Amino acid sequence: MGLSYEDMEVGKTYEVGTHTFTRDEIIRFAEQYDPQPFHVDDAGAAASPYGTLIASGWHTCSVMMGMLVRNMLQGSTSMGSPGIDDLRWLKPVRIGDTIRMTNSILDKRVSASKPDRGIVSTEWQGINQNGELVIMVRSKAIFGLRNPGAAA
Repeated sequence: MGLSYEDMEVGKTYEVGTHTFTRDEIIRFAEQYDPQPFHVDDAGAAASPYGTLIASGWHTCSVMMGMLVRNMLQGSTSMGSPGIDDLRWLKPVRIGDTIRMTNSILDKRVSASKPDRGIVSTEWQGINQNGELVIMVRSKAIFGLRNPGAAA
Protein backbone atom coordinates (compact mmCIF):
# COMPACT_ATOMS: atom_id res chain seq x y z
CA MET A 1 0.00 0.00 0.00
CA GLY A 2 1.19 3.53 -0.77
CA LEU A 3 0.83 6.63 1.35
CA SER A 4 -1.94 6.81 3.91
CA TYR A 5 -3.01 9.44 6.42
CA GLU A 6 -0.53 8.16 9.02
CA ASP A 7 2.39 8.70 6.61
CA MET A 8 1.66 12.41 6.19
CA GLU A 9 4.04 14.30 8.44
CA VAL A 10 3.25 17.97 9.08
CA GLY A 11 6.19 20.06 7.84
CA LYS A 12 7.43 17.45 5.36
CA THR A 13 7.96 18.45 1.74
CA TYR A 14 7.82 15.86 -1.03
CA GLU A 15 9.66 16.23 -4.34
CA VAL A 16 6.92 15.24 -6.79
CA GLY A 17 8.52 15.53 -10.24
CA THR A 18 9.46 17.76 -13.14
CA HIS A 19 7.88 18.62 -16.47
CA THR A 20 9.17 20.57 -19.48
CA PHE A 21 6.53 22.48 -21.43
CA THR A 22 6.74 22.22 -25.22
CA ARG A 23 5.27 24.53 -27.82
CA ASP A 24 3.04 21.81 -29.24
CA GLU A 25 1.54 20.79 -25.90
CA ILE A 26 0.96 24.42 -24.86
CA ILE A 27 -0.98 25.10 -28.07
CA ARG A 28 -2.81 21.75 -28.04
CA PHE A 29 -4.04 22.23 -24.45
CA ALA A 30 -5.03 25.85 -25.04
CA GLU A 31 -6.88 25.16 -28.30
CA GLN A 32 -9.11 22.75 -26.42
CA TYR A 33 -9.46 24.40 -23.00
CA ASP A 34 -8.20 28.00 -22.93
CA PRO A 35 -7.97 29.46 -26.46
CA GLN A 36 -6.77 32.93 -25.56
CA PRO A 37 -4.44 34.47 -28.18
CA PHE A 38 -1.33 34.41 -25.96
CA HIS A 39 -1.76 30.63 -25.57
CA VAL A 40 -2.50 29.64 -29.20
CA ASP A 41 -1.22 32.25 -31.65
CA ASP A 42 2.27 33.69 -32.18
CA ALA A 43 0.98 37.06 -33.41
CA GLY A 44 -1.53 37.31 -30.58
CA ALA A 45 1.15 36.35 -28.07
CA ALA A 46 3.61 38.89 -29.51
CA ALA A 47 1.00 41.64 -29.05
CA SER A 48 0.27 40.55 -25.47
CA PRO A 49 2.08 41.70 -22.32
CA TYR A 50 3.98 38.36 -22.41
CA GLY A 51 5.53 38.87 -25.86
CA THR A 52 5.52 35.14 -26.62
CA LEU A 53 3.35 32.07 -26.21
CA ILE A 54 2.77 31.02 -22.61
CA ALA A 55 1.08 28.00 -21.06
CA SER A 56 -2.43 28.38 -19.71
CA GLY A 57 -2.46 28.44 -15.93
CA TRP A 58 -4.98 25.60 -16.15
CA HIS A 59 -2.47 23.65 -18.22
CA THR A 60 0.14 24.15 -15.50
CA CYS A 61 -2.37 22.99 -12.86
CA SER A 62 -3.27 19.93 -14.94
CA VAL A 63 0.39 18.98 -15.41
CA MET A 64 0.99 19.32 -11.68
CA MET A 65 -2.08 17.22 -10.87
CA GLY A 66 -0.85 14.52 -13.23
CA MET A 67 2.58 14.50 -11.57
CA LEU A 68 0.96 14.36 -8.13
CA VAL A 69 -1.21 11.35 -9.03
CA ARG A 70 1.51 9.42 -10.90
CA ASN A 71 4.37 10.12 -8.50
CA MET A 72 2.75 10.41 -5.08
CA LEU A 73 -0.90 9.38 -4.90
CA GLN A 74 -0.89 6.23 -7.02
CA GLY A 75 -1.54 3.30 -4.70
CA SER A 76 -2.29 5.64 -1.78
CA THR A 77 -5.44 5.84 0.33
CA SER A 78 -6.39 9.13 -1.34
CA MET A 79 -10.14 9.71 -1.48
CA GLY A 80 -9.99 12.95 -3.45
CA SER A 81 -10.25 16.54 -2.37
CA PRO A 82 -12.98 18.85 -1.10
CA GLY A 83 -11.40 21.65 -3.15
CA ILE A 84 -8.71 24.25 -3.58
CA ASP A 85 -8.30 26.93 -0.94
CA ASP A 86 -5.87 29.18 -2.83
CA LEU A 87 -4.39 29.23 -6.34
CA ARG A 88 -1.81 31.71 -7.60
CA TRP A 89 -0.23 31.93 -11.03
CA LEU A 90 2.81 34.00 -10.13
CA LYS A 91 4.88 34.00 -13.33
CA PRO A 92 4.17 32.89 -16.89
CA VAL A 93 5.29 29.43 -17.96
CA ARG A 94 7.00 29.71 -21.34
CA ILE A 95 7.99 27.25 -24.06
CA GLY A 96 10.91 25.18 -22.79
CA ASP A 97 10.38 25.97 -19.11
CA THR A 98 10.90 23.03 -16.77
CA ILE A 99 8.75 23.10 -13.66
CA ARG A 100 9.76 21.19 -10.52
CA MET A 101 6.83 20.37 -8.27
CA THR A 102 6.91 20.01 -4.51
CA ASN A 103 4.06 19.18 -2.14
CA SER A 104 4.30 20.26 1.51
CA ILE A 105 2.12 18.98 4.34
CA LEU A 106 0.81 22.02 6.24
CA ASP A 107 -1.65 20.44 8.67
CA LYS A 108 -3.74 17.32 9.19
CA ARG A 109 -6.61 16.09 11.32
CA VAL A 110 -8.79 13.01 11.61
CA SER A 111 -12.35 13.69 10.46
CA ALA A 112 -14.74 14.11 13.39
CA SER A 113 -17.70 12.72 11.42
CA LYS A 114 -15.83 9.92 9.59
CA PRO A 115 -12.96 8.70 11.80
CA ASP A 116 -11.74 6.22 9.17
CA ARG A 117 -10.24 9.14 7.20
CA GLY A 118 -8.28 12.31 7.69
CA ILE A 119 -8.05 15.70 6.06
CA VAL A 120 -4.59 16.84 5.01
CA SER A 121 -3.83 20.48 4.13
CA THR A 122 -1.12 20.81 1.49
CA GLU A 123 0.74 23.42 -0.51
CA TRP A 124 1.94 22.57 -4.01
CA GLN A 125 4.66 24.69 -5.53
CA GLY A 126 5.86 24.81 -9.11
CA ILE A 127 9.38 26.23 -9.45
CA ASN A 128 10.97 26.90 -12.83
CA GLN A 129 14.52 26.17 -13.94
CA ASN A 130 15.58 29.64 -12.71
CA GLY A 131 14.40 28.90 -9.17
CA GLU A 132 11.35 31.17 -9.54
CA LEU A 133 8.03 30.20 -7.98
CA VAL A 134 5.56 30.20 -10.90
CA ILE A 135 2.50 28.57 -9.32
CA MET A 136 1.26 27.90 -5.80
CA VAL A 137 -1.80 25.86 -4.82
CA ARG A 138 -3.16 25.32 -1.32
CA SER A 139 -5.70 22.55 -1.03
CA LYS A 140 -7.02 19.83 1.20
CA ALA A 141 -7.03 16.11 0.47
CA ILE A 142 -8.81 13.23 2.14
CA PHE A 143 -6.82 10.10 2.96
CA GLY A 144 -7.99 6.86 4.48
CA LEU A 145 -6.43 5.79 7.75
CA ARG A 146 -4.51 2.53 7.72
CA ASN A 147 -5.44 2.02 11.39
CA PRO A 148 -8.64 3.94 12.24
CA GLY A 149 -8.71 4.91 15.89
CA ALA A 150 -4.92 4.68 16.31
CA ALA A 151 -4.12 8.15 14.88
CA ALA A 152 -5.45 11.17 16.67
